[in-house]
Amino acid sequence: MKSVSVVIPALNEEQGIGFVLREIPVDELCSAGYDVEIVVVDNGSTDGTAAVARSHGATVISQPERGYGNAYRKGFAYARGDVIATGDADLTYPFGAVPDLLGRLVEGWDFVNTDRLSRVDRSVMSPTHMAGNLILSLMARMLFGAPFKDSQSGMWLFKREILEHLRTPSPGMAFSQEIKLEAYLRGFRCTEMPIEYRARAGECKLNTLLDGARNARHLVRMWRDHSPQRTARAALSTGSSA
Repeated sequence: MKSVSVVIPALNEEQGIGFVLREIPVDELCSAGYDVEIVVVDNGSTDGTAAVARSHGATVISQPERGYGNAYRKGFAYARGDVIATGDADLTYPFGAVPDLLGRLVEGWDFVNTDRLSRVDRSVMSPTHMAGNLILSLMARMLFGAPFKDSQSGMWLFKREILEHLRTPSPGMAFSQEIKLEAYLRGFRCTEMPIEYRARAGECKLNTLLDGARNARHLVRMWRDHSPQRTARAALSTGSSA
């Protein structure tokens, strides 16, 4: 693994994107021997998001078809790194943690999720948002046996080579839980690291109740559609622990 692509979806995030891009530890990663590519996917912004991102050296590509999953698929198709790192453009995720997360892949893991909930500052996450994250993460563990404490986290790293094995059709917010569960169900080695989650910059676009209900329905559909993978993963886990 000699190259890292940092892929960031952005919709009207001019207040945060500049701070986010400055936080990415490009010099540290380059000193460690990695080529670094930064890709911002402009998901139909009507403000100065794209201009600010370009002024900070990012490559900006356009995905006018709105949706979190749509933006990520466009970004992943463009990215060329051996490793893909993700995170939001609103300042909530600590991109300074990328080298530590990358270290987990070097250790042999294929997918590294981040866990906001173990260290969450209640002042930056509303009670309803916190409850929704906890419920959805519990559902993911109960339905799939997945190892993720925070199935809804928007920051994760993975080896690019696994992408072709993952089925991730969700156009919206469910994409985040979908890619994690796909990686786990397809037998890839998945782990998680706690991070410090921060207050967002700019306007919140998440509808906690509506998006939470959609993600819950998506989990049930995945559970119904992935019976062979669930069975195979259970057998693999049993064999590994024997």
